[in-house]
Amino acid sequence: MRGTLNSYLQYARGEGGKASPWALLNALSAVVRPVIRIRNAMYDRGVLCSIEPSVPVISVGNLCHGGTNKTPMVEMIARHLMGLGLSVGIVSRGYGGETKSPLWIGQDKLSSDRSMTGDEPLMLANRLPEARIVVSRDRYEGVEMLAGLGVDVVVADDAFQHRRMGRDLDLVLIDATCPFGNGMLFPAGILREQEDALRRADMVILTKADLVPRKSIESIRSSLAKWVPPEGIFTARVTLDSWLVLDKGSIRDYEPQGGPALPGGRLLAFSAIGNPESFYRSLVSFGVNVVGKREYRDHHRFSWRDLDDLERMAGGLGATGFVCTEKDMQNMPENPHMLLPLYIPRISVEVDDGDGFWRVAAEKLHPRLVVASNGYGEDAVGALLASRLKERFPSAGVSAFALVGEGKAYSDRGVEVFSPPSDMPSGGIVKYSLGALLRDIQHGLRQDIKRQIGVWRELRRKFRTPICVGDVYLLSHTLWGQGLSPLLVATAKSVQLRGHLGAELSLLRRRARHVWTRDAETAVELSRAGIKAEFKGNPIMDLALETEGDEEPWKDAGRPRVMLLPGSRPRAYEDAALIMKAASLLAGRIRCWYMMVLAPTIDREKLLRTLPEGFFLDADGNISAGEARVAMYSGPIASAAKGADLLIGLGGTANQVSAGLGVPVVSIMEKGKLAQKKLLQDSEILVPATPEALSAAAAEILADPYRQRTMAKAGRRLLGGPGAIEAVVEYAAVKLGWDARCRLHEALLGRADEAAPETPCELATEDDYEWEMSESLRSRLMRSVKIIKEGLPGLRSERTS
Repeated sequence: MRGTLNSYLQYARGEGGKASPWALLNALSAVVRPVIRIRNAMYDRGVLCSIEPSVPVISVGNLCHGGTNKTPMVEMIARHLMGLGLSVGIVSRGYGGETKSPLWIGQDKLSSDRSMTGDEPLMLANRLPEARIVVSRDRYEGVEMLAGLGVDVVVADDAFQHRRMGRDLDLVLIDATCPFGNGMLFPAGILREQEDALRRADMVILTKADLVPRKSIESIRSSLAKWVPPEGIFTARVTLDSWLVLDKGSIRDYEPQGGPALPGGRLLAFSAIGNPESFYRSLVSFGVNVVGKREYRDHHRFSWRDLDDLERMAGGLGATGFVCTEKDMQNMPENPHMLLPLYIPRISVEVDDGDGFWRVAAEKLHPRLVVASNGYGEDAVGALLASRLKERFPSAGVSAFALVGEGKAYSDRGVEVFSPPSDMPSGGIVKYSLGALLRDIQHGLRQDIKRQIGVWRELRRKFRTPICVGDVYLLSHTLWGQGLSPLLVATAKSVQLRGHLGAELSLLRRRARHVWTRDAETAVELSRAGIKAEFKGNPIMDLALETEGDEEPWKDAGRPRVMLLPGSRPRAYEDAALIMKAASLLAGRIRCWYMMVLAPTIDREKLLRTLPEGFFLDADGNISAGEARVAMYSGPIASAAKGADLLIGLGGTANQVSAGLGVPVVSIMEKGKLAQKKLLQDSEILVPATPEALSAAAAEILADPYRQRTMAKAGRRLLGGPGAIEAVVEYAAVKLGWDARCRLHEALLGRADEAAPETPCELATEDDYEWEMSESLRSRLMRSVKIIKEGLPGLRSERTS
């Protein structure tokens, strides 16, 4: 049996000839290969989903079956992190253990039983008593248990293939003495995945580099460069710390009396590890006199019969003692006793360029956040959210992905936009008619989507959990591009419209990490469908908190103040002409102040070049025609709306913000506005798309104070109050662990003392989460008292109200 095992291992490691009978297994490997590729593709596309844990995770894994010094590397990383003052947890599969649910080693007597936990976790627990170690088949569940135990960071042992668990840093170890075996997948070879899976790795470490010639290391580096940047490839070696000895039934430190620091005599070496040959090479490099070898399968549990066999073999070789690995000691019978002393080397791993390794690791662990949105109005909300993320996580990088346009709302706030521009005739992706969709497709919609997905693919695994502002289409687009379950700030869908389709509910239930709705009723609908959804305020109304100081942009009162809003889509220049003509007609009836609010996407110079006949730019910088004088304003919509008496608006989100601030809205009758009418109801009037109809409706409202008040109250009631943005930021900080990730990065950069909070994040309770959000909202609400004249009935936080 042992000879058969050795024959198989020789073939799998590429040490035997190609004519080996084990080559029959190649057919099985050919079947395994497409299965693995399909599984990885499903994770890459979000069909199977990776979930970001609530604490940062450093994964230590490998590409091959067999020993690559993973356990010593886990120990080395854990010791370094603990040296930075961090509380460290370790999660392990616990090979050979019988536990099915996560088990914390040390919590009770059962948790220290080798049969429950496996050998390597117990060895780590003995070597790292300060760390918390959990054994879990589902690594994600194990990490969450460690988060509940209060750790700052988790090191995951052997987790490269465990893709359900998101990770912050993926380290892959490659045994320099046997990098890829015979190049075949298991069972014909030792590979778990093909070599190109290394594209997922952040860093690669060639272990046991001291046991092979320098030329071999350079050859391996050259082959790895196809998948891993050269600056991410490091080498490591095994170092001998000390020796233990099992003698006369007890284990103690080996302390020679005036003799050499290592055991002398003729030693029989045995092992049950993945790559026993490298263990024997290490013994020779330590200077041990090995007179015989005995190998067992990895994680083999030794019986008394095995020990008897070893003693008989030692007698035949004239051996004076035994030597095995520290891991093998975890697999010995209880209270082992051998006639000859058994020596155990205590080893550790040392990365050759330790400073460079941790410098690259710190860069890879730099938290990178992304906000995605799919419309001009959604961009405004997303840009506000991105700016709040920058405030909360100043050491993180915040970027944006805008599906529509160029993302100018983000760039105006200093947020990097990495998505390719996309300007469709409809001003969106899929609009309100088949004709608009067909025109978008003819214009190049399919090519735009292909380019966008290509950019996502290039940046896959570079970001933390994406935050989507928009609808289910955006969520599926982001999920397909990144593979991580996104958060969704749902600004579009509502039960006040037509609710969600069954397919949308299914996708949200299976793939959305958490959803914030625009109204309480929609949150109830989604929750009933099994979706993690809540209402913490209308995200549209968070824009109402954005003002430019306390000064109003309007001239002195005395006349009605009419706001003109052409919107933000490409057709806004045509719409601007329509509402300016309406203002000119209205000025002939009622003397008013007029202000046109320009969205960030509107080019002022282009607007002036496309003025309708009879309009001109006067000496004061106003657009004039007859009695109408229209000032142009590019500040926040809330600053203009807080002093307005009426809006003639063709916008989307901006119309809603204005209505929510109590400004009556007059707009045109078209398919998109009919849908919006279901949201704004009595706060908005729709008329035919003519200057005459718009001016007549505006004049009627301005002449009727009671109607103005009724429409204003309806708008405040229907749109509710703000709060969603702050709720999302707090959720990300606590539930997604972004506070902890920033602390880890700052600790690696040597700034832990500056960034450390007074109270550890892990001690926060659900009540703490709610209270922190409310306090943050309180300060913003106090600044907006002048904006919202009649309170915030839609605000859901009891403490704030």
